[in-house]
Amino acid sequence: MKVSIIGPGAVGMTLAYTLMLRRIAREIVLVGRNREKAEGEALDMMHAQAFLQVPVRVDAGDVEDVAGSEVVVMCASVPVPPGITDRNEMARGNVLLMKELLPRVAEVAPEAKLLMVTNPVDPLTWLAMELTGFPPERVMGTGTLVDSIRFRELLSGMLSIHPDDLRAYILGEHGERQFPAMSVAQSGGERIEDTAERRALCERAKGLGIEVFRKKGNTCYAIALAAAYVLESMLMNERRTMPLSVKIDGFLGVEGVCLSLPVVVGKQGIERVIRPDLNELEQESFREAAKVVRQVIEAVG
Repeated sequence: MKVSIIGPGAVGMTLAYTLMLRRIAREIVLVGRNREKAEGEALDMMHAQAFLQVPVRVDAGDVEDVAGSEVVVMCASVPVPPGITDRNEMARGNVLLMKELLPRVAEVAPEAKLLMVTNPVDPLTWLAMELTGFPPERVMGTGTLVDSIRFRELLSGMLSIHPDDLRAYILGEHGERQFPAMSVAQSGGERIEDTAERRALCERAKGLGIEVFRKKGNTCYAIALAAAYVLESMLMNERRTMPLSVKIDGFLGVEGVCLSLPVVVGKQGIERVIRPDLNELEQESFREAAKVVRQVIEAVG
């Protein structure tokens, strides 16, 4: 099971280290502009192999070396502007970067599945399908997965229920237009009541990524673990349900964008897109998110 990570920065290397420790992949390839640094990272990880029961091969390489990968994870990004408050500010620079990298990925690894982590993840996931020609089931973005986990963590404290036992999703855009799907939130078969206090937790969760970035200069642990969670479900064919950014094909009349909906992730990639029974307010929030993402796609595509 070969996984290639393009962009071995803070997120990419935290992901690589997680894959190694959890034995999710047997071979990892690190692809970055700074080849010497990537080689150093690979060497450092290889020196840790004696502590592992099952060794994992780690190499530095170029885009051509992703050939044969089961999954390619895109973490590469232009530098994040200081004081950023909106991920869409990075769209223009990262679109140019994706246009440079993704066609080459598709050429050397035409059967791979592609996980987009780079922001703004929703427009870039759409662009990735166009640049690679890969079918929608093999292209996905991390979307609102981390947002949903942050929301569950906050909700857990309010409800005194473990976050793993909460089925509560943040859907829509990974950005300002995300929303909590409270109409379908439940635990143990019991609906979680929709209250103003609980919706306020979504607003709190929405700003946590920017808060972390402002305080430490990047976000890496939560997003890397989220990406590892997606990869594990694919590589181990676990068929877990999680919210990811995927092509929206007519749900609530929305087309031509990627947004987050609950999906089943397995060996083939996106094996099923779930269409939750949202209330009218949530349906409108989903459509508004689609408009915003479509505007970004058209502005920079």
